[in-house]
Amino acid sequence: MGGDDAPATIVEGARRAVEELNIPVVLVGRPDEIGDVGDIPVIEASEVIAMDAEPATSVRRMKDSSIVRGAEAVRDGQACALLSAGNTGAAMAASLLRMGRIKGVSRPAIAVPFPVLGSTPTTLLDCGANADCQPEWLVQFAQLGSIYARTRFGVDTPRVGVMTIGEEAGKGNQLVKDTCELLEEGSWVDACGADYVGNLEGRDLMTGVADVIVCDGFTGNIILKSLEGGMQVAIDAVKNVLDSVADTPGVAETVRPKLDPVFDELDVDTRGAAMLLGTKGVSLISHGSSSPVAIANAIRTAHEMAEVGVVDSLRAMVEAGR
Repeated sequence: MGGDDAPATIVEGARRAVEELNIPVVLVGRPDEIGDVGDIPVIEASEVIAMDAEPATSVRRMKDSSIVRGAEAVRDGQACALLSAGNTGAAMAASLLRMGRIKGVSRPAIAVPFPVLGSTPTTLLDCGANADCQPEWLVQFAQLGSIYARTRFGVDTPRVGVMTIGEEAGKGNQLVKDTCELLEEGSWVDACGADYVGNLEGRDLMTGVADVIVCDGFTGNIILKSLEGGMQVAIDAVKNVLDSVADTPGVAETVRPKLDPVFDELDVDTRGAAMLLGTKGVSLISHGSSSPVAIANAIRTAHEMAEVGVVDSLRAMVEAGR
């Protein structure tokens, strides 16, 4: 029931996942509003938390909301993962309150993979779960992100950096300086098998110089939204140029096949969804504007994360580091 064009877009994406990817899906919401779901089972939920609603209060009061019932389905074993394109705060609150937090995790973080053309994506976290952070939390984000990069992308020794305003030592605000001091001390790497590469700038995010980059959620969310918007503007501009030379013999036909793979790598719809790291169940968050293709890919990511046991890997890492 969450998303700019819900429930129609969500249902279409779910049907694509079932029919094209052969992934079993359970929908949660108001049956009389969901429409034709084919053979997909539906868990009935009478309430919907609006996109602009206060997250924590709504989750506590609206116990029959779709996001709460969805989180309970994961907790109770009716589903292996939760995916929402609705109110991000409500999705996080429901995951925490109904699934629970892994013991030893200070604050769950939203992890977003950014494309590195022709190579393994770089994971940025936190991208919005924690606007204000403490240095110890960012160190744990580095650990959580390292396990995520290894489990999802097969990175044996994830390279971890800190997002700041300059690569030189000492650059950044007090949070960054204190975090770098803790990361440089090095004891945190034993639990996650990472390699600390120091300070990084915004321009480094999509170059492949690191596998994991940590920052506070306020900074991470601004980076996420800015880059996604900028990439879409650039893609649209190039496509418009190609369309403008469509009547010039051979130009578009020659260039377009070389650019299409690049467009696919940069397209947000192909990258699945952001994962909330630190909860006892797999919990993923999609954009409210997600298309059916994006929803189907997000479902695929959720399925893969459940299959590879990423939550078990995160739990084992936290226990080893305690």
